[in-house]
Amino acid sequence: MKKLLLIMAALVLCLSVVGCSKKDGPEPTKTPEVTSEVSQGVTDTTILVGNTAATSGAFAFVGTPFNDALIAVFKEVNDNGGIDGRTIEFVTYDDGFNAATGKTLTEKLVEEDEIFSLVGHFGTPTVGATVDYIQEIGIPMVYAATGINDLYFKESLGNPVMAVQPIYKTDGRIMTARAFNEAIYGAEASEKLAADAKVGVLYTNDEAGNGIFEGIKEEAEVLGKTDSLVIEAVGEGTYATGVQKLQEAGVSAIILAVNQEPFKQSLVALNDAGLNVPVFTSYNNADVTAVDESKFNPERPLYVNAWVDVFSEKGQEEAGLFIGTINNSALSDELKTSYATNSFAIAGYVAGKVFVEGVERVAANGDVLNHENFIKAMEQEPINVPMGGTVDYSDGKRWGVDSMSLLQYTILEDGTEVFAKVREIETLEEIEAK
Repeated sequence: MKKLLLIMAALVLCLSVVGCSKKDGPEPTKTPEVTSEVSQGVTDTTILVGNTAATSGAFAFVGTPFNDALIAVFKEVNDNGGIDGRTIEFVTYDDGFNAATGKTLTEKLVEEDEIFSLVGHFGTPTVGATVDYIQEIGIPMVYAATGINDLYFKESLGNPVMAVQPIYKTDGRIMTARAFNEAIYGAEASEKLAADAKVGVLYTNDEAGNGIFEGIKEEAEVLGKTDSLVIEAVGEGTYATGVQKLQEAGVSAIILAVNQEPFKQSLVALNDAGLNVPVFTSYNNADVTAVDESKFNPERPLYVNAWVDVFSEKGQEEAGLFIGTINNSALSDELKTSYATNSFAIAGYVAGKVFVEGVERVAANGDVLNHENFIKAMEQEPINVPMGGTVDYSDGKRWGVDSMSLLQYTILEDGTEVFAKVREIETLEEIEAK
């Protein structure tokens, strides 16, 4: 049967599955001082930014298009005269997706190259090894290509760490809010979950599972539903047992706090047990190839979060702008065609556009381009995420995108399998208010 993987709709970043911390992360220990002078990396005519990324080895298929799209964004800005008379220069090093190498090269970027900002800080190993350093130094970091919970802060004004991609904790919070608040239950799938209903949680006791689970627990507390959760840790050889316990508890919905391979095994266990209730899971699992269509049961609808939407009018317009930026690049025609639907190129594009928005705000405010003014500009109001919702750093929020749409696994009449949109992009607050 034909498989259709809607990569652009879900923007699944494979590198985000490799590791996740269970902590919220430390508060910044150093905030840039108020100054009328430009920060390092800024001259009268240039702004120097950089990152380390895996452009060789097993993760080169992620790092290369990511960086190529970043470069394309900066080229487009420079071709149009730069920002406030300054063009953007970009320096990058290959860290091979290695934490120690990434940390060393990040320090080199900051202390030797003297970049103004990290843009597209890449991959769980390097990001996890450098978050504390970034906060101590006070250098801005815009967009981390990972979902680790080290990037999650609730109220942290002046924090130079500014994630964009949804953090696992945020992903878990949105899943939980959807499970309890969406009107998708009942015979006509138009009723909300009963007040006394139980929601089952299967989570893997690993980096990703624990990260998502932290968000589930936090949101259940916000909603006053902590006692409504039935929680089971699962792993190799224990999926059937975990599902059986949820079945015995009479859960009315299930949240899968897992990534790709455990997701597949969880679906098999649910099918084998005949546990037919709505299932919610992470944006990382929006992959139809992970679903065995022969075992799919419409009475067990499958929902995933998605933070990019190219099918709305706004999404289509912004997807066109993305393709225009790629076509304006110095890439080969073959790569331009390939990158037009490459999720990692889209991620690099988003990283570049969000950074550029911050610099443009500083210029529009008439302020000197330094770290403090840049961070304040990023915090002044929500920032549009191309092909997505917004990311809001105001009041010290640092939890990445918290506005996501809801997709449902669907088999079309011609047999094509898709994750079709069933809810528009909504903020966590909007979902909580339903």
